[in-house]
Amino acid sequence: MAANDRKFIVFIGPPGSGKGTQAQIIRERLGLPQVATGDLFRYNLKNNTELGLLAKQYMDAGELVPNEVTIRMVEERLSREDCAKGAILDGFPRNLKQAVALDKMLAPYGGVTVAPLFEVDDDVVVERISGRRICRQCGAVYHVKFNPPKRDSICDVCGGELYQRDDDRPETVKTRLFVYYKQTAPIIGYYFCRGILEDINAMQPMEDVTRALLDVLAKYGIR
Repeated sequence: MAANDRKFIVFIGPPGSGKGTQAQIIRERLGLPQVATGDLFRYNLKNNTELGLLAKQYMDAGELVPNEVTIRMVEERLSREDCAKGAILDGFPRNLKQAVALDKMLAPYGGVTVAPLFEVDDDVVVERISGRRICRQCGAVYHVKFNPPKRDSICDVCGGELYQRDDDRPETVKTRLFVYYKQTAPIIGYYFCRGILEDINAMQPMEDVTRALLDVLAKYGIR
């Protein structure tokens, strides 16, 4: 396969925009692996890799993991055989330094192909995330509005208690949104200037978002 035949997609969007769900759908439809930074950290920490142990040192000290460590994790992941045709990057880059590093990393393949931006109103993000409830016993996920349990606060699957994670509380979601805008605004401008930023209305029904996303990808030869 020619180097420029590799397609690398960067998904950009706030928490609760549905980009993770869409990444899974596109992965199944097009056969491109989903490279999510959360999964990378869990893998490296669980397997006590060199990078995992390095990241753990910072985390145990209550410090942020440096960009360099995250960048090396992504670089190692993209070097694997299943990324021979490209990949969907979900949660990376998170800041301008990582975006520049990714371009250098992908320079032999023509860089990032396209950067879909999943747009959703802040109040919708808060409603989507703060409405989530999780079963303490089996981990089943519900939503008080979009996917409520048959009995209030009781899991349909195992009868366990449903609870709201601290990360899902409205005040925490607003803090996460603040961090997203602070870190991501430069990335949006970066890809806009390169002419590969594509807006996606992420407030549509999931099937419509998928359809719009597939149309955008097709424009860049990703089918």
